[in-house]
Amino acid sequence: MATLARQHNAFADPLAQVRLLEDESPVAGFADVVARAGLSPLRAAGLDVLQVNLGKQCNQTCVHCHVDAGPDRKERMARSVMEESLRVVREQRIPTVDITGGAPEMHPDFRWFVEQCRALGAQVMVRCNLTIILANKKYNDLPEFYRDHRAEVICSLPFYSAERTDRQRGSGVFEDSIKALKMLNAVGYGTGNGLKLHLVYNPVGAFLPGAQEELEKQYKTALLRDHGIVFDQLYAITNLPISRFLEWLVRSENYTDYMEKLVGAFNPAAVNGVMCRTMLSVGYDGRLYDCDFNQMLELPLHGDLPRHISDYTDAAMRDRLITTGQHCYGCTAGAGSSCGGTTV
Repeated sequence: MATLARQHNAFADPLAQVRLLEDESPVAGFADVVARAGLSPLRAAGLDVLQVNLGKQCNQTCVHCHVDAGPDRKERMARSVMEESLRVVREQRIPTVDITGGAPEMHPDFRWFVEQCRALGAQVMVRCNLTIILANKKYNDLPEFYRDHRAEVICSLPFYSAERTDRQRGSGVFEDSIKALKMLNAVGYGTGNGLKLHLVYNPVGAFLPGAQEELEKQYKTALLRDHGIVFDQLYAITNLPISRFLEWLVRSENYTDYMEKLVGAFNPAAVNGVMCRTMLSVGYDGRLYDCDFNQMLELPLHGDLPRHISDYTDAAMRDRLITTGQHCYGCTAGAGSSCGGTTV
């Protein structure tokens, strides 16, 4: 722990971050634990979702953000990379495109990209932070845009109270999030007509999320009672020890305890359902990763697999070996964790 804290500045280099996690971890290596459970090697099982990160610019700066996104980030996907992503969706008939960021809506080609994905017949999922809808008048019509393109909207709402949400995401975020949810409800989202509205819960501190089903009941009761808001599902997602959350763990001297919690909660039944088995992640620069978390750590695909979306080959990808690290304990703890919530 002390060595990790002394080398804190190395976190500016994601690859150094990975090495520190492996060298300083007080727990067994993830790959070894998976092997002992008889589940190694971990391989992809097809490609159902292409997750595309349009960039790191965001109107918020959340303390738990594993993307390290914010208003001052300039990284943005080029139109040529978006076109290569669309080519792969078309040629491989990938059923779902999961669009994320930052706040992906801030990319000037965001709407064009959604339209192109839908024209190819792909279902579109958008990771929305809610407050972007109110951040500028040019975003105020996003609910209507989502509706017109039948996008599935997945929104971050750390909790159903202002105090806990604002502590994680900033002052006034809860109030604006409620306003945005009401706007989405007003155009039909979450009301049972096929326009899917899902919320995402992340723990505020160094602990695992509670049972997703019970949390969903609490959210639905509180939001309907206090604000008249309805939604479809709640996704409970474990915070992974990456970027800002990792830095907080180190500063607060919670890193060792948190890693031990993740390892102690390792669930072999969650391994087969991890998102990397049916997803491929595309970084803003077109580089390919097994998942969004590996992308943020700059952990490349295994061996000599293609590194860029322009070099994608179906035969090499669909049953590829998956690159893992200590952070993968976060996806296999308890009921499991993925971009779609729990996996068990």
